Order: sequence, then C-alpha cells, then structure tokens
Amino acid sequence: MSEIISGEAFDDLFRRYRHTAWRLETRSYYGKLDEDRPFQDWLAGKDPGLDWFTPWLRMVREESTTGKRMERVRLIDDPPSDYLRWKLWGTPYNLGVGEDIRYLPREHPIVAELPDFDFWVFDSTTLARLEFDGDRFLGVRLTEDPGQVLAALRARDAAWHHALTFTAYMASKAV
Repeated sequence: MSEIISGEAFDDLFRRYRHTAWRLETRSYYGKLDEDRPFQDWLAGKDPGLDWFTPWLRMVREESTTGKRMERVRLIDDPPSDYLRWKLWGTPYNLGVGEDIRYLPREHPIVAELPDFDFWVFDSTTLARLEFDGDRFLGVRLTEDPGQVLAALRARDAAWHHALTFTAYMASKAV
C-alpha cells in the first residue's frame, strides 16, 4: 500500500488531472481542521462566511474553466446528520463554480453494492482512497492498480446513475 499524501501533494491532484475527477462520499461526518470553526458557527446559527471555502471554490472554478469536470456523489441519511445538512447549505457554492454534486439516499439498494470507503478517481486511471483517524481526514493513498481503479469506476457508474441532482434531492425533501 502506498504512503498517505496530504497537503500540497493532495491539492496537486486537482491541478494535474486532465479530464475528470470524481468522488464517492460515504461518511456522515468529516473532521477537517479548516472546517471545524465554520461548522460550529453554522450549527450555532451564525454566518460561517466563505473564507475557509474560497481556496477550494477558486481552484474548482479555475479547473472547470479549462474544460475539466469535477463530480461527486454524496451518500445522505434521512434525516441528514448536522454535518450533511451543512454540506447541503454549501452545495450551491460548489455548483456555482462548476462542480456537480449529486445525492444518493443511503437507504437506496445500490448503496449495498458500493465500497464502504471514500475515494476520488482521476481520469479513470488513478484511485485516491481517503484515509481517516476516526473522523479526522489524514490524506489519501494512491494506486493505479487496474483492478482497484475498475472497481471504483463501476461504483462511480452505479452511484451516478441513481443519484439525484441537488435540485431534485431538495425538491424531494420539500414534500
């Protein structure tokens, strides 16, 4: 197994991919140091601002303007955890810069066929499996092993096919 990469080496993956970056999010909570304070502010009913989010949004906009696609499917509970409700709050910002985020209810039967871990797959050739210590994100382990990449691509195709756009998901919850 490869070493864990994080920080600038992880960020470089988003500048180096050529066509598509795709993510499966399986967790109900992600402990990320740069999100701790804004998340707590949001939970307390305060405006968390966007300073913590701006570097990501800027990078997505820059990459999407070159024709690259960035997509993800987020598994979501019913009702969503506080953290996933916060992610729903932020999704319009992601969409506004070109990232396509879809939602797949955790109770959907296809979820049983998906991996139980988070990953990014870049250009259908590189799998970046996210690693955690409890809820705290540590970084990713990279592989180009064809069997592991193919399994991730199959999961991508199944999840994407069944996932709802943000608008459709929100409309389904307004009922």
